[in-house]
Amino acid sequence: MDKRPPAITANQLTKRFGNFTAVNQVGFTVKTGEIFGFLGPNGSGKTTTIRMTLGLLKPSSGSVEVLGIRVDGNAARMRPRIGYMSQRFSLYNDLTVMQNLHFYGAAYGLRNTLLEERIEEALVMAGLEGRGKNKTRDLSGGWRQRLALSAAILHRPEILFLDEPTSGVDPISRRAFWDLLYHLVSTPVMNADKKHTVTVFVTTHYMDEAEHCHRLAFIQHGNIIAQGSPAQIKSEVMRGQVLEIAPSNAVQAVKVLRDARESGKLPVDEIELYGSLVHVVAPEIKSHEKTIRESLKNAGIDPGQLSIIDPSLEDVFIACMKN
Repeated sequence: MDKRPPAITANQLTKRFGNFTAVNQVGFTVKTGEIFGFLGPNGSGKTTTIRMTLGLLKPSSGSVEVLGIRVDGNAARMRPRIGYMSQRFSLYNDLTVMQNLHFYGAAYGLRNTLLEERIEEALVMAGLEGRGKNKTRDLSGGWRQRLALSAAILHRPEILFLDEPTSGVDPISRRAFWDLLYHLVSTPVMNADKKHTVTVFVTTHYMDEAEHCHRLAFIQHGNIIAQGSPAQIKSEVMRGQVLEIAPSNAVQAVKVLRDARESGKLPVDEIELYGSLVHVVAPEIKSHEKTIRESLKNAGIDPGQLSIIDPSLEDVFIACMKN
């Protein structure tokens, strides 16, 4: 059992803007040394929660502690020990890679030899060697995100906050970025003669990224609706089985099956398009296979292969968001 104190503890955290409650009594714990994913649709309260956790926004009620420090009123004590990367690229496009790193390193209080050593480490970690003289605006989206991450960890923070860090980045670059995150949390670092393990708090829209988090929390309309590891959430939250269909026309198949559900002929919970596949969710889904095949065939659609599969995290997320 991990006896280390939690990196972040939120308790009944609430934020109201007039009559609108953006975050409603949110509570969660982030363990030291883990990647904690915070997921929800736009407007669900993700960014408001992360801003309160960073001390950039005062809660209406409740509290949050980061590294054992109550954030409200003490954010200045906490900030030298954390790193932050926003969803919008925040570096200077007119500066080179090296100029950006020197600027941010100096802002964190790094100087002279120590600053040069940290920059060199960051360049190697991010695979940016040989790009130091490149203007930031000339980098691709994936390389710019690597640079932003490098700038955020120059001072070797204990917690790294990432707000949708790979938004708009291609899948290969996203995977490379996540490889860097795994390297960070698996490699203890020394800072001020103290060794620590990095903790990552990340908001994301991508279900494949969420699968790689150690633990997750789903937020909707300001409320936490599910928490746990990806495996726990799949087993404990998902109600029903998933039938995967490979029809000849997936888009039309979704329409036909939804029409059948609306008419009462097909009493299932969810019918969703997954690329060229269709997922249908219901308890005892096998009992609906005959109706599904007949509905599709009557509409001139070849049902293709039907298979009961384990739910993906995306299946669970969609089901949670619709409840």
